[in-house]
Amino acid sequence: MSTNKAITRWVVALTGIGSLMAALDTLVVSNALNTIRLDLGASLAQLEWTVNAYNLSFAVLLITGAALGDRYGRRNMYALGLGLFTAASAACALAPNVGLLIAARAVQGAGSALLVPLGLALLSAAFPPERRGVAIGMFSAITGLAVASGPLIGGAVVQGINWEWIFWLNVPIGAVAVPLVLTRMKESFGPDTRLDVRGLALISTGVFGIVWGLVRGNPVGWGSLEVIGSLVAGAALVGAFVAWELRAPEPMLPMGFFRSRAFAAGNTATFFTFASLFSCVFFFSQLLQTDLGYGPLGAGLRLMPWTATFITVAPIVGSIVDRVGERPLMVTGLLLQAVGTAWLALIADSGLSYSSLLGPFIVAGVGVSMAIPSAQNSVVGTIANDSLGKAAGVNSMMRELGGVFGIAVVVAVFAAAGSYVSASTFADGFGPAIGVSSGLAVCGALAALALPGRRRAADAAGLAPAIQESSA
Repeated sequence: MSTNKAITRWVVALTGIGSLMAALDTLVVSNALNTIRLDLGASLAQLEWTVNAYNLSFAVLLITGAALGDRYGRRNMYALGLGLFTAASAACALAPNVGLLIAARAVQGAGSALLVPLGLALLSAAFPPERRGVAIGMFSAITGLAVASGPLIGGAVVQGINWEWIFWLNVPIGAVAVPLVLTRMKESFGPDTRLDVRGLALISTGVFGIVWGLVRGNPVGWGSLEVIGSLVAGAALVGAFVAWELRAPEPMLPMGFFRSRAFAAGNTATFFTFASLFSCVFFFSQLLQTDLGYGPLGAGLRLMPWTATFITVAPIVGSIVDRVGERPLMVTGLLLQAVGTAWLALIADSGLSYSSLLGPFIVAGVGVSMAIPSAQNSVVGTIANDSLGKAAGVNSMMRELGGVFGIAVVVAVFAAAGSYVSASTFADGFGPAIGVSSGLAVCGALAALALPGRRRAADAAGLAPAIQESSA
């Protein structure tokens, strides 16, 4: 028994480290955007690409990462993802211009495409279904540590040393974590005996087309042939992927998963949750620096009332979600996120004081911290253990697609209504942009209403093996 407890503790710690690195990187990069813009002479489009190059490769390769883990071992592929992310972090730190920084960020995204779905699959497989909520709560707390400390660490590093060191931070963590993953975690495999090459090609190119259209919409125009063609082609390829998986002898993503309300509604709500969250991550630090005039460190300190909720609220939600059910926690959380961001949109002005931001920051933070662990639990709770990698891959892909979609939409709204010319013009764009973020959270709450109740969710978890068999 003590051996099993030691193994599960290592699984929680080491999967949490991978999530911590990915989350910390997102937050510290967001806090450094203004400094990178000034230091490298980056445009708004290039700033968007420092975020979306990572999200693009991440989203495109997530299903592939999950499939590789099922085929070649989730632990081994997780360790490979850690190594790739660490090496790419060093490349980001050494980048002499914004173009190479964007390229290295894309490689970081490829590493995260192995880390995130396989980390969630390894964690979920280490705990029985009735204890997964607690495990995911602990996992979210470790991730929350990165979220809570990210702006502060990023601000201190950017202001005290220089922005390159936000990437050097990952190198010693990765160097220590890789050998521990290989020696302290058990290997596990999925049920597939071979890679579904056709399925991988269809879903990867389809997601690439959709994400490319989203990130190119602002610089070239949403009505341009490039954007419309990319979105249409991407959607067609995803449709072809679904058609192939319905008749493939060994589908990489059994379509029967989507017959589960918890799986389908949980993933839809996840998409809108992260669309709203990433739009906040992109703009909150810039609001404090551009509008209120704080430096990177000052902005990081003043974001802590928002980010601290990720480490305080998520573990509590994880400990009660198996008893209460995901639906009430997700709906309430997303409505709180909507209220907090709508509050910010209404008060957005160049004469803002920091004290006026505290209320909406805390409300929004509590809300999204309730929604994320609930969404993850709803998705993995209805799937059999040997298919957890596939389920986690889909959930992670929806997170990243939502993030890219959210940033693309709010940047388009910001660019149409404001600019970086002055604090006043920034506030003019920030208000409408963050109002759209509120609307995205409302969409997520509506999707979460379709989740089954607690008793129905428990029944679905018991039928998970049947779901898998019927879709094979």
